[in-house]
Amino acid sequence: MAVYTLVKKNELKEFIKSYPIGEVLSFHGIKEGIENSNFLIETTRGRFILTLFEERVDPNDLPFFIELMNCLRGFGVMCPKPIASFKHNILGRLCGRPAIIVTFLEGKAVTKIQPDHCGQLGAALSLLHKAGAKCNLTRDNNLSLAGWVAIAQSIENELDNIKIGLRHELMTEIVYLREKWPNNLPKGIIHGDLFPDNVFFLRGQLSGLIDFYFACTDSFTYDISVCLNSWCFEENGDFNIEKAKCFFEKYQALRPLSKLEVGALPILARGSAMRFLLTRCYDWIHTLDGTLISRKDPEEYWEKLCFHRTIMSPEEYGLKFGN
Repeated sequence: MAVYTLVKKNELKEFIKSYPIGEVLSFHGIKEGIENSNFLIETTRGRFILTLFEERVDPNDLPFFIELMNCLRGFGVMCPKPIASFKHNILGRLCGRPAIIVTFLEGKAVTKIQPDHCGQLGAALSLLHKAGAKCNLTRDNNLSLAGWVAIAQSIENELDNIKIGLRHELMTEIVYLREKWPNNLPKGIIHGDLFPDNVFFLRGQLSGLIDFYFACTDSFTYDISVCLNSWCFEENGDFNIEKAKCFFEKYQALRPLSKLEVGALPILARGSAMRFLLTRCYDWIHTLDGTLISRKDPEEYWEKLCFHRTIMSPEEYGLKFGN
């Protein structure tokens, strides 16, 4: 989440009149994240999240995100509920942007990730994958391998301004990933961005998953690799195998991984590190001054990519071959 488009209080009050959520008491921007503009709204009927979708989001994808959240909630996934207006419209427009209001989930992101948190995440992700299969929804992943190539080419000449030699390293890595990327893995609905700031805990228990605006159809193992990268490394860059073991144990209790999926994990982890390295590089280069946004350092994912390059077996992630 982030804020690119500033909203005035009188504009928000007028917009809120169309929704059955009471009157605005207060609101403020949320700086975490990188993609859309988000606000926490306090009204006479509770707290809600307002999202304004920025230019990088295809408006044609918005009905998918809305239907997905509604469907997943019906199958037990703890995620926000989109709020319909008095005229039964969920999508509106505010400050020239498509806008949506969703329920506020209690809890907060953890700052000190423990193995138990990773285990609960694994259980929640497997439930999401199982539930998504019942939703009969599809959306292409526009940040798959082809998308990485496009991003890399768009910033190729500026990569060495971030880190000397980065351009050569990343363009070489893309060639390798194109040659090795598996296309025969089980697929379905994935979250695609299940970072710690998109997972809430309340009194030690996972209380909700948010920010489904990268959700799409792709391999389940790719979604797992995103979590491996974002949850199982320490602040000093060390990989924590105990966190990974807890994650895999709870995930596989509901959805066991096939031998094919387990074997593909090293290349997928390498690929998801590449995906977030590239998007962080892009945002590092293009983020405008004056926006309320927490810009993320690409170096973290460069180090993770280097780590995955050394992995020879999925057992090094704490995962043994399954069925």
